[in-house]
Amino acid sequence: MTIRQNGDIMNTRDRKQREIQEREAKILECARPMFIEGGYNGLNMDRLTSLLEYSKGTIYNHFSCKEEIIITLAIQTLEKRLAMFQKASLFQGTSRERIAAIGAAAELFVKTYPDHFCVEQTIRLDSIWDKTSEERRNLMSNYEHRCIGIVGGIVRDGVSRGDVHLGESATPEEIVFGLWSLSVGGYSIITTSNSLSELGISSPYEMLRRNFNRFLDGIQWQPLSTEVDYDAVYDRVTREVFGNELQQNAV
Repeated sequence: MTIRQNGDIMNTRDRKQREIQEREAKILECARPMFIEGGYNGLNMDRLTSLLEYSKGTIYNHFSCKEEIIITLAIQTLEKRLAMFQKASLFQGTSRERIAAIGAAAELFVKTYPDHFCVEQTIRLDSIWDKTSEERRNLMSNYEHRCIGIVGGIVRDGVSRGDVHLGESATPEEIVFGLWSLSVGGYSIITTSNSLSELGISSPYEMLRRNFNRFLDGIQWQPLSTEVDYDAVYDRVTREVFGNELQQNAV
């Protein structure tokens, strides 16, 4: 086989791979609003076939069932969240300010992708989760673990710097779990509940920020929120770290 023939084969493979990726992206682009509007039952493979003018075989070559589509929608946004956490972790400041930077990234993620928790809550149902492939389940777990790992790294940095003293009664993993619980619980409620204002919760994002600060103040992570304006840190992170993303989303 000549070098030219080998190059032609490589180009053909690359082109086919691009075509596969483009088709998958179109399927997901069409499926996301369908799922958000109608939930699990609203996502219909026959309707996807009709809207995209693809054959059923083509769609099933990419996704063997609609559960595979739903988990891939979750993976799409988790990939974006990981990228945002990675950028936020590079913020220059005290360990507590870096944790605040992760909080700013998490808040911005929810505001940018408000449908994510709806997708994730659905895919976590055993009846749906069990129908997804092990490969995609592992990929989803990998993104989640890497996000948690970033937070854990900052907690350990805070301990090593002497900004927070856990003693023998707590571990970094417990602190990460506390922050994770607040984040997932708070943002899930914010994005899926329509009755917060009726409960007297008019500014849920600000209230969640205050609860994060109460938690971190409670374990004496220095400097305390009485000494530093962490809302200003959030604003600074949003502006300095994610300014370009905000401009792109506004276009």
